[in-house]
Amino acid sequence: MLEVRPLALSDLPALEQLVSCDRLAHGCWCMWFIIRVKEFHAAGSAANAAKFKELAAISKQPLGVVAYLDGEAVGWTAVGPRSRYVRAVRTPTMKSIDPSESDDVWLVPCFFVRPDCRKQGIVKSMLAAAVDLARRSNASAIEGFPASGDKPSSTDRQVGTERLFESCDFRAVHRPSSKRVIMRLDL
Repeated sequence: MLEVRPLALSDLPALEQLVSCDRLAHGCWCMWFIIRVKEFHAAGSAANAAKFKELAAISKQPLGVVAYLDGEAVGWTAVGPRSRYVRAVRTPTMKSIDPSESDDVWLVPCFFVRPDCRKQGIVKSMLAAAVDLARRSNASAIEGFPASGDKPSSTDRQVGTERLFESCDFRAVHRPSSKRVIMRLDL
């Protein structure tokens, strides 16, 4: 049975086990869109994990949602106020956003599902849970910047697809390139 819930401090050991199954996820710890590139690469995985855990301990809102299949963590989705994702909002992809909304509009920057559990609808369930968390946290809207179409390149797989976001009632609001689309759901 699949259960998706907001990250709590008690979930950190399960999340650590989950991200350790993938070299990129283990190195990132969802800090890529939060801290400067130089800082991200400076101390590696251990420092990114420490920063993530520190942020989880002090953040007013959960840093995302965790998917559990039969009690085992199999998926993770980062979500929170756009203002948390400083690097993401400074990218050319996001240059059309209204910065005055960044505390009220939430962002879903990435997804991760354990490789042996992919293609089972877990990402869609996590996106729905992220929307629910944003709604319960009084966000005015929630956005993502997935790959355009439904076949992302291997380097864009973690951001999801346009079709995924459409399936959760998001609408395209901007197409900054042929590869990316800004999707939004007003809450």
